[in-house]
Amino acid sequence: MPRNHSNRRKAHDSADNARRGPARPPRRGGKGRDSGSADGGPLWIWGTHAVAAALANPARTCHELLATENAAQRLPAGAVQPVIVSAKDIDSRLPDGAVHQGVAVKVDPLEPVALEDLIDAGVSHIAVLDQVSDPHNLGAVYRSAAAFGFGGLVLQTRNAPNVTGVAAKAAVGAIETVREARVVNIARALEQLAEAGYHTVGLAGEGQRLIADAVEGAPKLAIVLGAEGPGIRPAVAKACAELARIPIAPEMESLNVSNAAAVAFYESSRNRFPLS
Repeated sequence: MPRNHSNRRKAHDSADNARRGPARPPRRGGKGRDSGSADGGPLWIWGTHAVAAALANPARTCHELLATENAAQRLPAGAVQPVIVSAKDIDSRLPDGAVHQGVAVKVDPLEPVALEDLIDAGVSHIAVLDQVSDPHNLGAVYRSAAAFGFGGLVLQTRNAPNVTGVAAKAAVGAIETVREARVVNIARALEQLAEAGYHTVGLAGEGQRLIADAVEGAPKLAIVLGAEGPGIRPAVAKACAELARIPIAPEMESLNVSNAAAVAFYESSRNRFPLS
């Protein structure tokens, strides 16, 4: 893996007006129960910010909203009314260790858009992930993309996970605002972006230029990040207009992919936003 992108370790980073009424019986199951939309079906989203963002998204179909009495008071008023339950009832629906803050909502996944839709909509800054599979990293990349004005995120139809509740929690609501596109071939997608006028920059330790120089002044930009371990695949790297690196202290070999994404997105966007 390129030194500026992720660790070279074999292991990946560890793998997101209340109505009072009778709570539905919690589903039992033990470890690993309902962790999200691994199969493309309905998923649970939990955590105050992630749930509030999902409820505010008109493109979301919500099936069930669970909240503790205290958490329900923090939810925005809306058409979906929560069923008041205990924290343990919510625990029983979610993966072990899920930090739900007293609220969870069951929703249908958002439909991915086509890459052409992002281009036609004028999304100027796009992130492209090449086989990034850890849901925590995926969610963190969504969060940084939203923070630094990247309106689209491109994933492969295979070798990339569906957005689960774990990723949604890490994204802190960003999966509702950053549009997701799925493509069969990442290298071909980069060629398509280049044809549409995007400067395509792959983040890699062997890059000749610094990321700040590579992205400077690009009105339309796609930044490519590779998986933990192997990094950007050779065919994908070849399809990029150039490779760039993040300068780091020689004592440190690499950055986690989500941290590298945050740095790269910031460098590409710091002159686009007015100082407050």
